[in-house]
Amino acid sequence: MAEELVKLRIEGELAYVTLNRPEKRNAIGDGVLEALIEAANKAEASEARAIVLSGEGQVFSAGVDFSSLSGAGSGGAGAKPSLARFRRSVAQSQAALNLLESIEKPVIGAIHGYAGGLGLELALACDARVAAAGTKLGMPEVRLGLIPDVGGTTRLTRTVGYAKAKELIMTARMIEASEAERIGLVNKVVAAGQQIAGAEELAREMARNAPLAVGMAKKVIDRGYNVDKMTFMDFEAIAQSSLLLTEDFYEGANAAAQRREPKFRGR
Repeated sequence: MAEELVKLRIEGELAYVTLNRPEKRNAIGDGVLEALIEAANKAEASEARAIVLSGEGQVFSAGVDFSSLSGAGSGGAGAKPSLARFRRSVAQSQAALNLLESIEKPVIGAIHGYAGGLGLELALACDARVAAAGTKLGMPEVRLGLIPDVGGTTRLTRTVGYAKAKELIMTARMIEASEAERIGLVNKVVAAGQQIAGAEELAREMARNAPLAVGMAKKVIDRGYNVDKMTFMDFEAIAQSSLLLTEDFYEGANAAAQRREPKFRGR
């Protein structure tokens, strides 16, 4: 694992995954997403019940590393660019963020400074986002003659709605954290420098609940969001029927009856 690109720290119920290219404004290039997924997989396999994703240095992430992007469709020096090779590269990046999104633990993005383009696409793969006041967020790709292609159009539309996603993507506008909170792009805005503390607070609030139920709720919401109502409700019933067989359900029910705090064990 390339520790210099992504750091992993586990402290009790929380795992901390941190982009660690401050000298490059945490630009995401070759190796970064692979290191991120390796760290996230280790966090998922650990006893931690929630993950806080952040960036080292002055910003969360400036987005794609353009030196990496420029060679994505190239077969090497002097080779003709390959659009098929570029599409495979995009698919690999999409798969990496899909894997992060699919982890059955809450992932909370702690965002500060700037989250643009691929940096915001990464944040959108989290379950919730806490932003420091003054943070700029947006999708500036159309200024480069491109579009958000690593789930950006998809997740932004699902997060803020059809019309607002069109506005943000087609204007390439960078917005302040306060506006991002107003439109639902971030869940909460905290004072400058407090983004990790704010993310920890939300992560611990989720971590105190039955971990299997939290993970299942996440999966049902993610899978059911765009299906018809009756299919979505079938997802609920199937998920609930499996949770009824868990030890955590019996512990939660007994704790409620005995008016005490439950001690969930994730099984």
